[in-house]
Amino acid sequence: MKVCIGGTFDRLHKGHKALIRKAFEIDKEDKVFVGIVRDSSKSEGIANFEERKEEVLRFLEKEGFLGRAVVEPIFDRYGPSIDGDFDAIVVSKETIGTAREINELRRKKGKKPLRIVCIPTVYAENGKPISSSRIRKGEIDRDGNVLRKH
Repeated sequence: MKVCIGGTFDRLHKGHKALIRKAFEIDKEDKVFVGIVRDSSKSEGIANFEERKEEVLRFLEKEGFLGRAVVEPIFDRYGPSIDGDFDAIVVSKETIGTAREINELRRKKGKKPLRIVCIPTVYAENGKPISSSRIRKGEIDRDGNVLRKH
């Protein structure tokens, strides 16, 4: 099964790691496509592309996934998922709408829809979702530990 995932992967955290692990759990034979958003200038404070890519590559290597990964920049929220030869896409609850849009665009092109695998939300110790924006604000660390009370 050919699987794709994509995202900004800023401040690689437990939620990102769960997403990546799920993709490699589903696809045990083929290479997994990992798309990293190239243009992050829309959101202030996001690390540059090379930093984010290096962090993803280090994680893939640590997990033993690097040899089965294709890591490439993507320039929009769809990447190659509309035209690419994929069977499934792994997403979070926050991005499931984009996966549905991808399937609609694939249907319009006569391509088979992707199986959408949605991982559960990963929560910080205070019960709120872990997110890169919360990490950038200094509320939590990458593991979801609270750094300051809100």
